[in-house]
Amino acid sequence: MAEANEGNNEQLQVVVFTIEGKTLGVDILKVQEILRMVEITPFPRMPDFALGAINLRGRIVPVINLRRKLGLPERAAGPKTCNLLVRSGEQVIGFLVDEVSEVIDIPAAFIESPDQGPAWMRSELFSGLGKLPGRLLVIINPDRLLSPLEESLLSADGAMRPQEELSP
Repeated sequence: MAEANEGNNEQLQVVVFTIEGKTLGVDILKVQEILRMVEITPFPRMPDFALGAINLRGRIVPVINLRRKLGLPERAAGPKTCNLLVRSGEQVIGFLVDEVSEVIDIPAAFIESPDQGPAWMRSELFSGLGKLPGRLLVIINPDRLLSPLEESLLSADGAMRPQEELSP
């Protein structure tokens, strides 16, 4: 992630989305595509934030409820709810979000590193805080959103295996 630097002309292009009225973003280079709501096939005994999987042109893509993962209150899907498909590590994962609103360019000088921000932001889940006129944008780090165990549960080689199968 780019550090705030006044002489830096670099920009980060971010896909902006909302969950529970909170404005979040993810680096556009991590986004594969954005899908309207499609049927999600549930799987038993998965982590509570995992909703199941979708069939994306013959490829099985796990979908997680980003609300649950971030500890936000539950809400039924609305007319603008969609799946934001992002690359996390070596796989593609769907994030169920309330709405994808825009793609913006943020100058690197306007992005604060999480370790320089407030205590609530010092988390491996975030890669930065975009300081924009009139608002703040929390930038999610999809490569760190899942723990190694969670990632293996949802990975293609894990084939959506129940948690018990991965326990020692």
